[in-house]
Amino acid sequence: MPLTHVVLASGRSIGLVHLRLSSTYGGLLEGYPHQALNDRRLKGLLSAATAAFPRTPAHLVPPPREHPDDGGAGHFGPVEILPPVTCIGLFESTPVTPDTDPVLYRSSLAIVWFQATPQPPSGHDADEGLRSVTWEELARDHEL
Repeated sequence: MPLTHVVLASGRSIGLVHLRLSSTYGGLLEGYPHQALNDRRLKGLLSAATAAFPRTPAHLVPPPREHPDDGGAGHFGPVEILPPVTCIGLFESTPVTPDTDPVLYRSSLAIVWFQATPQPPSGHDADEGLRSVTWEELARDHEL
């Protein structure tokens, strides 16, 4: 049974069956967030989602990147900040293949996204990036 449902922009309802939340910059002891650090973080998160759900495709929703005007760049370049909460979720829905028996099959997709609060996404109020996922192109059908 899903923890919650999200309604995609396409109108498809997807159920969140597993959710991992973390602080985007938790553990950052030195330095500051910058583009190279964020790019490595995004690559690592996609790898983590793939490792956590090896039989399910994984997708990263490109996060917004803030560039506050701090009057200059540091050693690693300008400050670049991602939203404070990192999310990795496993979602399921009805099959994407039209001829597939919906009683025996589901489609699934692991998604990495960022959001401002630690609240689970729900309904039409979920993050716009998450709601814009093209499920039919990214998810894969599997037998129950």
